[in-house]
Amino acid sequence: MRDKKVGRENVLWMDCEGQGRVKRMNRGGSVRALRRVCALLSAFVCAFILFSAIPVSAHSTIHKAESAHQFTLEIYGNANEDDTIDMRDVTYIKLVIFGKKPETDLCDANYDGRVSMLDVVQTKLIIVGKEGEITIVDSANRTVTVSKPVKRIVSLNLGASEVLRSLKAKDRIVGVDCYTKEEEVFFPELSKLPSVGGPGGGHPEPDYEKILELDPDIVITYGVGWGATPIEDVLEPAGITVVRLDLYKPMTMVEEIEKLGYILDKRNEAKEFIDFYEECLNSIKEKTEDLPEEDKKKVYYEINWDYYTINKDSGMHQLIEMAGGINIGADLLAEFVEVDPEWVITQNPDIIIRDEYIAANGYDVDDPTEMKEAREAILSRTKLAGVTAIKDKSVYVVSCTMIESPRHFIALGYLAKWFHPDLFEDLDPEAIHQEYLTRFQGLDYDLDEHGVFVYPPIIKGKGKLAGIPDRYYDTIVGQQ
Repeated sequence: MRDKKVGRENVLWMDCEGQGRVKRMNRGGSVRALRRVCALLSAFVCAFILFSAIPVSAHSTIHKAESAHQFTLEIYGNANEDDTIDMRDVTYIKLVIFGKKPETDLCDANYDGRVSMLDVVQTKLIIVGKEGEITIVDSANRTVTVSKPVKRIVSLNLGASEVLRSLKAKDRIVGVDCYTKEEEVFFPELSKLPSVGGPGGGHPEPDYEKILELDPDIVITYGVGWGATPIEDVLEPAGITVVRLDLYKPMTMVEEIEKLGYILDKRNEAKEFIDFYEECLNSIKEKTEDLPEEDKKKVYYEINWDYYTINKDSGMHQLIEMAGGINIGADLLAEFVEVDPEWVITQNPDIIIRDEYIAANGYDVDDPTEMKEAREAILSRTKLAGVTAIKDKSVYVVSCTMIESPRHFIALGYLAKWFHPDLFEDLDPEAIHQEYLTRFQGLDYDLDEHGVFVYPPIIKGKGKLAGIPDRYYDTIVGQQ
């Protein structure tokens, strides 16, 4: 069953009742007001120091002088609307004040409704990591002001828990969603934390009373809202800030990680991970972006239900394109849509990818039988017997919890190997996966011995497999 994805998309959120919540709500407004006053006072105290300490021509040492990212970092203070906050933004705000540059929304660094020298002060505070609060636009297009420092986090997003660990901020997590709680192998420490329930599956809503007891500074959840009562409508009146970040979509991943880096004062850690992430993606994109259309593989991507596929709005679509494929469902009307076998036959894909749910992200599974059976079920579909992918046995199964998570860059490596093996002869997705687990997740986990993530696996050399444990080498070679 596709519990996690279905849960994210369809869960109904419920408001909570009870005197405990009412008391928290009554003092929430006062707490926020006091924080804003303190932040403003801090800005005035630091103003003279900052104006003399940081030259206008300086640039942030945390980021590259010239950006490689193609997005606007939506944090107030990013006045020139590039992908970072540095002294160029200070200069830009001053030029706006003197009427020399057009005002942008993000010029209002302290988010008080007007552009003034206070925004110059706030931007300088952000640059040196001394701001008392920071205002961002989150993945639900909400403008959110976060009071700093952030010391206590409840994560209602499986991907957020993973990224927080990459940023070396797992010690700030005080409560987790039900799925992080269940994944004892991948999250050995976080799974021991209190669970606050949803979203998804058999946990249709978060436990608001439990969240209030944990007293977090922020709650991180997915960009998509659920039900008639959004979570922020319950928690923010109680003084708890909700930040919506997806942290599993390729098109928004880098910006979301940067925002977390600013919120948590983990900008160096965010940069380190972004550099690794982008290197993995770019090493593939550089070889596929100039491929002629006729050399690209037509791909039918099937999610965890039979004959359900994806259009161009899905993160998986972007992975297919980066790997040098053509998503045959790109122009369909919904992100997830049911299709007829006849439609698949008409499209005649060269490759079929099926994502399959494997418990606990595949990390507590060593036997590939379930993945193998999922592949055989597709190969045996009599209605598709004439399709090129079936005839060539170009059918591959990948763990959906890898491709729809922060680890999608690892899944991309497998797609590239399947689509264009000659182009990516030297690419080793398992080596990338192992480095990620060791370097960023801090896990003592040997992929040669454990874990099932794709099927059929990639044969790396004699006795060596990528995607399932090496001990199945003789079985796999004997089947070919």
